[in-house]
Amino acid sequence: MVGHGQPVRTRSDSNWNVPEPELVLVVNQHLEIVGYTAGNDVSCRDIEGENPLFLPQAKIYDDSCAIGPGILISEPDSLRDLPVELSIERDGVEIFNDSTRTSQMERRFEELVTYLGRELDFPDGTLLMTGTGIVPPEEASLRPGDRVRIVVGELTLENEVASPEPGARLSGWSFPYEGQRYRTIR
Repeated sequence: MVGHGQPVRTRSDSNWNVPEPELVLVVNQHLEIVGYTAGNDVSCRDIEGENPLFLPQAKIYDDSCAIGPGILISEPDSLRDLPVELSIERDGVEIFNDSTRTSQMERRFEELVTYLGRELDFPDGTLLMTGTGIVPPEEASLRPGDRVRIVVGELTLENEVASPEPGARLSGWSFPYEGQRYRTIR
């Protein structure tokens, strides 16, 4: 996982790599939704499409996910109709742009959190990526140098796409201090 402004990667063995803009729920140790951030779940659609068993390889690899630029402390009801936007820029030209709203999600946030916590404990809380409603077409597959911009509610996450080699790790990540509404993720 990387933060805002840090490079994301694609897999070298995939030909269809896409960013997936997602609302990321911030959940405390009691499985209560206490806020949100923006997420970019880079996915290898061709690997994922070959076989459902390949889903972990298509989504879980070094630097395949970005979150940030911070955490906005919010009540769950305020998250139910947030705008979610995605744009991909290549060589200074926007090649893809789409948007949706969190109100279009099929499952309620509380249902997702309850299912996650059914057999797992999170003594320090956790982040839950809620899924995407936007999947760019194959012709918008990510390339090194592309710039990805994701807007979720009030937060804007931007990352450049690096070459498909393992890169820098996220550093300086922490939950907000008590009473603080917004915390930068470095």
